[in-house]
Amino acid sequence: MSFQTPMTIKEVIDNIRRHEYVLPAIQREFVWDTEQIEHLFDSIMQGYPVGSFLFWKVYKENNSKFQFYEFIRDYHEKTNKHNRVAEIDRDTDLTAILDGQQRLTSLFLGLLGSYSYKMPRMRRENPNAYPKRFLYLDILAESEDFDMKYDFLFLAEKEAAEDNAKGVAHWFKVGDILKYEEPFEINNYIMDKELNALPQYKFISSTLFNLHKVIHQSPIVNYYLEKDQELDKVLNIFIRVNSGGTELSYSDLLLSIATAQWKQKDARKEITEFVDEINQIGNGFYFNKDFVLKTSLVLCDFPDIAFKVDNFNASTMQKIEENWDSIKESIRKGVQLIASFGYSEQTLTSNNAIIPIIYYLHKAQVSSNYYIDQNYKIDCSDIKKWLNIALLKKAFGGAPDTIIIKLRKIIAENHQQFPLTEIVQAFRGEVKNFSFDDDEIDNLLTAKCGNSRTFSILAILYPTLDYRNLFHLDHIFPRSSFTKKRLLNAGVDEEKVDGYIAQVDSIANIQLLEGIPNIQKSDSPFKEWLQKTYTTNMEQNYYMKLNYIPNIDLELTNFEVFVIEREKLLKHKLKQILQ
Repeated sequence: MSFQTPMTIKEVIDNIRRHEYVLPAIQREFVWDTEQIEHLFDSIMQGYPVGSFLFWKVYKENNSKFQFYEFIRDYHEKTNKHNRVAEIDRDTDLTAILDGQQRLTSLFLGLLGSYSYKMPRMRRENPNAYPKRFLYLDILAESEDFDMKYDFLFLAEKEAAEDNAKGVAHWFKVGDILKYEEPFEINNYIMDKELNALPQYKFISSTLFNLHKVIHQSPIVNYYLEKDQELDKVLNIFIRVNSGGTELSYSDLLLSIATAQWKQKDARKEITEFVDEINQIGNGFYFNKDFVLKTSLVLCDFPDIAFKVDNFNASTMQKIEENWDSIKESIRKGVQLIASFGYSEQTLTSNNAIIPIIYYLHKAQVSSNYYIDQNYKIDCSDIKKWLNIALLKKAFGGAPDTIIIKLRKIIAENHQQFPLTEIVQAFRGEVKNFSFDDDEIDNLLTAKCGNSRTFSILAILYPTLDYRNLFHLDHIFPRSSFTKKRLLNAGVDEEKVDGYIAQVDSIANIQLLEGIPNIQKSDSPFKEWLQKTYTTNMEQNYYMKLNYIPNIDLELTNFEVFVIEREKLLKHKLKQILQ
C-alpha cells in the first residue's frame, strides 16, 4: 500500500462518471443524510482536512472474479437507495473504493446528482412527498449556523428560484461550477447576472472563486492505493479502516463478509432486495439487514447467535448460503403471518419477537398458505396470543439472544404444534416470562390511544377478528366531543370536565372497528350511533358483548361511570386470557 499523488475533486468526479471508480460488493450502501453532505462541502470550502481515502487497484485479469457496484447518483429515499451492479469492461483495470465511499458519493451527489427525501407529514405513498433536491450555495452572505461559514442547502429547483426572485438569497447550483473550467468564466457569470452591482459583490466573488478553486484546482483528495489481489487481505483492510467515520454497523460488516465468502450468490443483492420485499408485506414493516442475518443464524441452528465476526466464518457463511432459499421462505411466511394478525411497522414494537415464530414455521415446514388455512386456525391463534404477550412483556428488550436460544430449544423439541403452554411453563418464575399478575394487568389498563402497546392489548381482547381487513382504533365516545365548551354544552358538570378530557384517550374508550364503519361513525354521539347502526335489541346486545360495552346509560354525561365499568369488563377478560 502506497501514498499516491493527490487529485482534484473534478478529477475524481470524472473518474466516477466514467465508471473507472467503482464500489466493491463488500462496501455498505450510502447512509449519509443531506446535512452531512452540506457540512462536507462547507469543510472543503474552509480548507479543513476531510481525511484520506483508500483505493484498491483491480487488474483486468482479476476484475471478473469480484462483484462491483456503481456510485449512486440520484438518491431517492423510497425508490432509489440501492447501488446498481456495475457493468464492467473486463479488459480494463478498475479502481475500487475501500475507504471514503460516503464522502465520495456525497461529492458525486452534490455536484452531479440529487437527493430526494420525504417531506414531513406527508404519506409515503404520495409521489409528491419526495421532491427532487439539488445542492445549492447561497453566495450573498455567510451562513447563520454557528458551525458553518458557507450556507450549503439541498433545495428543490422551485424553492431556489423563488428565493432568488425575492432577493432573500442567491442560490447557486453547486453542480454548475463544473461548467466553468477556467477562472475567468466565473467573472463572466458574475457580470451576466449583474452581481457586481450588489453590495455583497466582494463576498459573492470570493465565494465563487473559492468554490472553483477547491473543485478544479486544489489537489485535496489524498489517497493510498492497495494493489494486492487477494480478497481476504482486502476484506481485512476494509474492516480495519472502516472502524472510523460513520459507524460501520455489525450488519454492514457481516454483510461484507458474507458478500466476500458466498460462492454462488451475491449476498449483498440477495439480502438487501429481500429486506425490501418483506417490508412491503401487509401495511409495511421496518426490518433491516440485522434482522435477516440474526434470523439466519437462528434458523441454521448455530449454537452462538451473537453478532460477532467469529460467528461468520467460512463454514457459517457456506451453511447460510446453502440454506438461503429456505431461510427466505420461512422469514416470508413469518412476516405474512404477523401481517395477518394486524401488525405493521407502527405496532410491531420488537422485530426480534417474531424470530421464534419464524423458527417454528421453519421447523414445522408449514405450507405457504399456512396463515389462511383453517386446519391451522388454533395453531395461528396460539402464535398470535404468544406474540401479543411477548410484546406486552417486552420480553426481547435488552439482550435478546439468551431468550431466543431458550425458545429455540423448546420449539425444536415441540414443533408438532406451536408450544404455547410449554413456553409459558418453561419461563415461569424467570425475570423474563410470559405470565401476568394482577398488578401487570392493572398496568395494561393505563394504556392510551397512540401508545405502542395499545394495539397488542386490543388484539388480545379481540382474538376472533380477521385482521387482514383494515381496523381502526376508534374512540367510542368521539374525541371531538371532549373540549371544555362542548362538554359544558352537553351538560357535564364543570368540576368533571378536566377528568373527562384526561380519560378520552384511555383504553377504556378505545375499540377496534373496521375502517368503513369507523368512517361512517365519525363524530357521531355514541348512543345515537349505536341505536342507528344496530336497530334491534339482539344486534345491540351482540355488539356490546363483542366490544365490552357496559349495560349502563351511554350518554356523554355518564362517561365517567362508563370508563369505570368498561375497565372492569376489560380487566375480567384480560385475566381470563392471561392468567
